[in-house]
Amino acid sequence: MNRQFPLLTVSLPKLRSNASEITRRCRERGISVTGIIKGCTGIPEVAQAFLDGGCTDLGSSRLEQIVRCREAGVPGPYTLVRLPGMSELPDVVRWCDTSLHSELATLDALEQECVRQNKTHRVIIMADLGDLREGFWDKDEMVDVCVHVEKDLSHVELAGIGVNLGCVGSIQPTPEKMNDLLALARRVEEAIGRKLEIISGGATSSYTMVHWGTMPEGINHLRIGENILLGKDLQLEWHIEDMNYLAMDTFTLTAEVIEVKTKPSYPQGVFCMDAFGRKPTYTDYGIRRRALLVLGRADVADVEMLIPREKGITVWGASSDHCIVDVTDCDRDIQVGDTVDFSLAYCNLVYISARPDVRVVCVEE
Repeated sequence: MNRQFPLLTVSLPKLRSNASEITRRCRERGISVTGIIKGCTGIPEVAQAFLDGGCTDLGSSRLEQIVRCREAGVPGPYTLVRLPGMSELPDVVRWCDTSLHSELATLDALEQECVRQNKTHRVIIMADLGDLREGFWDKDEMVDVCVHVEKDLSHVELAGIGVNLGCVGSIQPTPEKMNDLLALARRVEEAIGRKLEIISGGATSSYTMVHWGTMPEGINHLRIGENILLGKDLQLEWHIEDMNYLAMDTFTLTAEVIEVKTKPSYPQGVFCMDAFGRKPTYTDYGIRRRALLVLGRADVADVEMLIPREKGITVWGASSDHCIVDVTDCDRDIQVGDTVDFSLAYCNLVYISARPDVRVVCVEE
């Protein structure tokens, strides 16, 4: 089957430009960037654009994506940025150069796997500074584990320490949080008797401090994905107005129109729940012209976060496989067989790029 739509179009020049703009600003402050490719399901052409744009290595939370890129000839190096499961360690050692850790048992098992494969592997030990995802909460325990890796594990190399913020707990990365990480790094360095190579200050949300010039000296590594892939979150959600050096139209989602009807905007009948077990609320805007698209929540998750490229088009709602857009105020007379273009939010890109039935085209324009 050769489906034409939905179509995901990737602008490689815009991705390279985003990567270049970010890595240059980080490099000026002594910070290297791991380009995180998980948001686009590890599209190899995107991974290569990250490297071409100045990222020092590539990272993903999914081993399958790292394997995909390696087999496509994208050189890496590669970092697994989700803590590995015990069952994954053979593949972690085989396919990755570095991984993130917060469990002593996993580190000891990693050493055994490295011995079996006769390889060395680098690790970044994670601290939890309040976001409550991965990482050591007890900092004395963390220092002890770092010393254990340094002194007792011959095939596992302690590359550095890191933190994640602005994720599960929505805790904002701040200079104060970075100074806490730096203080912890100094404790580890004193305990192991040498400087750490990596002090990793977080992800896209931590880039704000690079942009504002408030990143404390000593933080020398960030893990950035969305800000290169889409450049949207910090500009639109954080309302940072002077970041227009980043393109927000790197990915374009195109969907086909399968119905155009004039219908009420307020559902008619007794309300129950929708296909996803929710009870939405609706506003009556009267009779509207609406287009039905071959696109649904199974493809992009939160359809409400899609951004129509044309003025006068708004997203009304969706089921698993249908998206309804209001085209009443659109200048174009949209008909069945036409297409509608959207810009994407990060969650949209995560879903749509993983769909095996969505055509992906990378372009040099």
